[in-house]
Amino acid sequence: MKKRLISLSLLFVVLFGLASTLSGCENVTTRADTQDTWSKIKRRGSVVVGLDDSFVPMGFREKSGKLVGYDIDLARAVFKLYGIKVSFQTIDWSMNATELRNGTIDLIWNGYTKNPQREKVVAFSDTYLKNKQVLVSLKKNNINSFNDMTGKTLGAQSGSSGYESLENNPKLLKDKIAKKTPVQYDTFTNAFLDLNAGRIQGLLIDSVYANYYIKHEANSADYHETQGTFDSEDFAVGMRKGDKTMKAKINAGLKTLKANGTLAKINKKWFGDQQVEN
Repeated sequence: MKKRLISLSLLFVVLFGLASTLSGCENVTTRADTQDTWSKIKRRGSVVVGLDDSFVPMGFREKSGKLVGYDIDLARAVFKLYGIKVSFQTIDWSMNATELRNGTIDLIWNGYTKNPQREKVVAFSDTYLKNKQVLVSLKKNNINSFNDMTGKTLGAQSGSSGYESLENNPKLLKDKIAKKTPVQYDTFTNAFLDLNAGRIQGLLIDSVYANYYIKHEANSADYHETQGTFDSEDFAVGMRKGDKTMKAKINAGLKTLKANGTLAKINKKWFGDQQVEN
């Protein structure tokens, strides 16, 4: 009986400790998601941006491993106004909001589309770039409309705005494709490999990525872009709900860069003479 009582006591201690640990994790997460962290970031002198480092031209690695891109330049330009350095953290893109709420990163800044579903858990800056979804295929497949994808295999990136558009508007494209389900990829790079190999016949993708990727391919004439009827999208910076000062600072910074011509220079650097809407 005595041994049983001791065992039960030990079990209670272990369970109580586990509950306390889980409660502590929850409290840390809650604090990270609701606190205004600007003063802490200002003291630290750096802010952590989460990104998918294969998303050209927004944020990607060159063959040397150097991280470059439109959003890389823009984020650094904004925080330079406040004397704050930007460090970039590669994350699983499908877990971006979780990483943000947990405090692993401070911002999601990587061609992140603002929409009502995401606005439930993430606060957004003002829009800094307009985007849309396009269907990319090989010309030899003769896909010139969404209807031409009937019975064919479509690719999309997991957790991307394109995937969300596909799911939220099934009649436009999802209901036409094979098995009414797309093949999901962790990166668009892998999706393009399968498209070129014929394992998928179409790829739903951000126009900024598609235009940049195709332009830099040796066989760029082999690709075809189909404009669908998905709504246009707004790229914005995602942040925690509590970071109201951060939101105000980023919005003010974007306005300053637009007014002093820096934003136009970044547009020119990454998109050339292509017309973009900020």
